[in-house]
Amino acid sequence: MELISQVLALEPTTNVLSKEPIVPFAILLVVILVVPTIFERLRLPGMVGLLIAGVLLGPRGWNLLNSDLAMMKVLSEIGLVYLMFVAGLEIDINQFRHTTNRSLGFGSFTFGVPLIVGTFVGRIFGFDWNAAILIGSLFASHTLLAYPIINRLGVVNNEAVIVTIGATVFTDISALLLLAVCIAVHTAQLNPSNLMILLGCLTIYATVVLVGFDWAGKEFFRRSGEDEGNQFLFVLLAVFLAAVGAQLIGVEKIVGAFLAGLAVNDTLGEGPVKEKVVFVGSVLFIPIFFVNLGLLVNLTALTRNVSALQLTLFIVAGLILSKFIAALLAKLIYHYNWQEVMTMWSLSIPQVGATLAATLVGYRAGLLSETVLTSIIILMLVTSTLGPLITSRVAVGLNSSLTQIPTSVKSVLYPSLSPGKNQYTVVVPIYNPQTQQYLIEMAALLAKQGNGKIVPLAIATAAAHMDAPQLEASLQRSERLLIKANALSRVLNVNSESLLRIDDAFAPGICRAAREQRASLIVMGWGKRTGLRARLFGNVIDSVLWSSHCPVAVTRLVESPKKIQRILVPIENLMSPTLQPLHFAQILAEANQAQVTVLNVCERRTSSSKIAAKRSQLKLLVSKLAPLNPPDIQIIAHDNVAQAILQAARLYDLVVLPFIRNRTIPGGLAISDVTTQLARQLSCSIVMLGEPQRGQPVILPTGVANTTAIV
Repeated sequence: MELISQVLALEPTTNVLSKEPIVPFAILLVVILVVPTIFERLRLPGMVGLLIAGVLLGPRGWNLLNSDLAMMKVLSEIGLVYLMFVAGLEIDINQFRHTTNRSLGFGSFTFGVPLIVGTFVGRIFGFDWNAAILIGSLFASHTLLAYPIINRLGVVNNEAVIVTIGATVFTDISALLLLAVCIAVHTAQLNPSNLMILLGCLTIYATVVLVGFDWAGKEFFRRSGEDEGNQFLFVLLAVFLAAVGAQLIGVEKIVGAFLAGLAVNDTLGEGPVKEKVVFVGSVLFIPIFFVNLGLLVNLTALTRNVSALQLTLFIVAGLILSKFIAALLAKLIYHYNWQEVMTMWSLSIPQVGATLAATLVGYRAGLLSETVLTSIIILMLVTSTLGPLITSRVAVGLNSSLTQIPTSVKSVLYPSLSPGKNQYTVVVPIYNPQTQQYLIEMAALLAKQGNGKIVPLAIATAAAHMDAPQLEASLQRSERLLIKANALSRVLNVNSESLLRIDDAFAPGICRAAREQRASLIVMGWGKRTGLRARLFGNVIDSVLWSSHCPVAVTRLVESPKKIQRILVPIENLMSPTLQPLHFAQILAEANQAQVTVLNVCERRTSSSKIAAKRSQLKLLVSKLAPLNPPDIQIIAHDNVAQAILQAARLYDLVVLPFIRNRTIPGGLAISDVTTQLARQLSCSIVMLGEPQRGQPVILPTGVANTTAIV
C-alpha cells in the first residue's frame, strides 16, 4: 500500500514532460525529419515548411514549443550564426572574379534600388530614418535559391546568370555592413565621430578575418594533413571566433560569421570537410533557427490591424518591383535580352538567409517591430516560392557560353584510342572477393583498348608494430586476393602485375598507389554514400574522390561487363564536364561493340523548336568525341528528371552517370541528389564518374593514359 501511495503522489506525466528539455528537442527532431520532406514533395522549399511548423507549434498555435526555452535560444542562436556562415561559404568568389565589373554594376542596381524603395516604405509607415534604412537593407540582399534550377537547365554559364551570382557577393556584404551600422547607431546612439571610429574598426576587423583566417586556415590544413576531424573543429572555431570578435567591436555576430565563411571559402574548396561542416548545420542548427523564427510570427496581428496588412503588401510589392527595376537597368546598360533580364530578376527575388538573419537581429535590438518581423517572414515565403517558379519558366533555353569547348581541353579530354609510346596501365585495388571478378573484367576491357596492363592492388591496414598479428592476417588475406586476381587476369588474357601495399587507411593507400602508377582513372566498387555515419565521418568513395589526382568511376555491376551491349548516358545540362561519362561509355562500347544512347531530359513545356535546338547542340557536342560508332540521341520532355531516366533505363544494361557532390541551397538546407536517387532505384549496372577536384586535366583511356579500378 505504501508503494502505491508513492506512485499516486508522483507528478502527472504531462507536468514532468513539460519540464524536460529533451521533450521539445525530440519534437524539433521529428519536425526537422518529416516536414521538409513533405513540402519538397509539394515542390515548396523545406524551410517554408519549417516556418509553418513553428507557427503551428508555437505559443499562438498548439503551444508545444516556446522561443523562451533555454535550449531553443542556444540552438537557434547557433543556427543563426551557422546560417550566415554557410551563406558566406556558398558564395562563388570565382564567378565574381570572372565578371567583376558587370557584377559590381548589377550588384549596385539590385542593392541601391531596393534600398531606396525599402527606405521609402519604412518612412511611409512612420519609422524613423534609422529603422527605415534598415528595412531598405533587408530588400537589398538576395539568396540564390534557384541555383539548382539553373544548374539543371544548363545555363549556369550564361553571362547574365554569372553576373547575378557575382552580384550576390556585393549585395550580401553591403547589406550586412549597413545592418551593423544601423544597429550600432540604435544601441549606442553614435555621433558622427564615433561612427567613423566604428567604421574604422569594422574595416580593420574585416581585413583581419578575411586575410588572417584565410592564411591560418591554409596553414592549418597543410600541417594537419588528412586529419579531417581537427580540420572540422578548426572551421567551427574560426566561425565562432569571428562572431565573438564582431561583438567585441560592437558589431552583430552574424557579420563575423559571414566574413568567416568568405575567409575559409578557398581553403575548404569542395572537399569532405566542407560537406561535413555544411551537413551539421543543414540537418540540425539551421532548421531549428527556421522553426524558432516561426514561433515568433504573429499572424493574428496582421488580420486585426489594417495598417500591418498594408505594410506587408507594400513590403512584398516593393521588393518585387524594385528588383525588376534593377534588372531593367542592367538591360539598358549591358544590353541583355528580355529572357536574360527576367532570369536575373527571378534569381534576385528570393529573400532567405541574410534577410531573415538581419530581420531577427533588428527585431531583438528593438529597431524593428513584431509587425515588420512577420511581414518579412511572409515576404520570404512569397519570394522563395515565386522566384524559383519564375526561373524554371524563363530560364529554359537560355543560351550558355559552354557550348563551345576550348581546343586545349578537347585535346586532353578526347584523344584518339591509338596506342602511344607509354604503356596504358589499369590499377585495380581489390578488397571484396564477391565483386572482384566483374571489376577486373571492366579493367581488362579498358586496358586492352590501350594495349596495356592491369595492376591488381591489395591494401593491408598498417599497425603500430610491423609484426602485429592483425597485420599478418591482413597481409595473408591480401595475398590470397592477389593470387585470385592474377588468375582472372590470365583467363582474360591481359597483362597483370600485382601490388601489395601497407598503408594507414584504404582511401589514402588507393590514391597514393594510383599516383605512383601514374593512373588517370579510378574505378571503385559501390559503397554506402548516404546515412548519418557516412555523411559525418566520410567513406572510402568520398575520400578517394576528394584526394585523387584523376577521375574516379564508382561501379555497381550486376552482370559481366563483357555482356554489356546497351549503354545509357543521361546528360542533364549540356555542359562540357558532363561529357566525361559519355567518353567513358564510348570507350567501353568500342571494346564490346555496344551501342550508346545519349539522353537529355527537358521541361515538359519545352517547345518543339527548342527540343530540335537541343538535339542539334547534343550532336555538335558528341561530334567533338569523334566516335567510331556515333551514339543515338534521345530527348524526353518530363517534369521529373529522375523518373524519366528510370523509365528509359529499363531497356539498357548500363547507365553511366556523373558524380554529383552533396550540395545545399544558399539558405543552408540540404537538397536531394538526383544521382543518389537513381542509384537507389536503378536495377541495371551503374558507373558513376567523378572528376578530380583541383582542376587537373581529365584523361581517359588512350594508350598514353592510365586507369585505376577498385573492388
